Amino acid sequence: MNEQQSPEAVTLPDLVDFFVNTPPGKELHISINYREPHWDAQAQAHMGKVAVSDLTLHCGSPACGSDRQFAPTHATLGVELKTQTETRQDRFFVFVCRNCRLFSKTYAVEIRMTKDDEAVVFKYGEDPPFGPPLPSRLLKLAEDQRDLLLKGRRCENQGLGIAAFAYYRRVVEEQKNRILDEILRVSRTLGAPEELLSELEAAKQERRFTQAIDGIKHGLPQALLTNGHNPLALLHNALSEGLHGGSDDECLELATSIRYVLSDLVERLSHALKNDADLNKAVSKLLQVRQK
Repeated sequence: MNEQQSPEAVTLPDLVDFFVNTPPGKELHISINYREPHWDAQAQAHMGKVAVSDLTLHCGSPACGSDRQFAPTHATLGVELKTQTETRQDRFFVFVCRNCRLFSKTYAVEIRMTKDDEAVVFKYGEDPPFGPPLPSRLLKLAEDQRDLLLKGRRCENQGLGIAAFAYYRRVVEEQKNRILDEILRVSRTLGAPEELLSELEAAKQERRFTQAIDGIKHGLPQALLTNGHNPLALLHNALSEGLHGGSDDECLELATSIRYVLSDLVERLSHALKNDADLNKAVSKLLQVRQK
């Protein structure tokens, strides 16, 4: 850790926000609440148990698969720190899902006391990795590019903008035809005009994603629009910027935008097909009633 770095100054009642919202490799200046402060004769130091609350995290177990409350383990509740100024201590904090009791989250942290009740905390890492998981439908769409997609997400979480952008662009380029095939399937289901279907078919013949999208002049069905905008056009704009001349922060913003638009698109594709299937089922049911 760079000792010359000036950590962001915040005051927190405990470590919850640091655990949930701070990516690895970052440090924060926080206040620490202690439970059961006491003098430890063996350590010849004042000690105190760290006050840690439940965390709201994504549970990846099949029994949950969504956000759940995670409780600190007995060992985590029992973690003690020396309260003297300038002491450095490495600690593991472990939390377990209250719902399934199967899925856990572990944090590796350095704590450097600056005052008796204040510290600079640095996050070495966490397992599972920082940040919400990618949608399962997006991972399925990526197919053999899944590992690149996950690497892009890890780079995004760590603030490595150029790397995240490069990974996401590679996934979009490699899965261009799969994305277009899914859009074609939904567009046919929704009764899109033949002109659009022809343009989507022709786009599959282009090698690069940006060149392919240039040839699509007709808009996509309303059900596939992202906040009223064509998601293909949004991706085209982001990828057209490229890596040339952009700062790491600018590439990070573009990478995040690409992930959001891709995630929204795959969800809309799925919902459009589901809604059409539900409608067909309802119509069929009502026709059977009429025939009876």
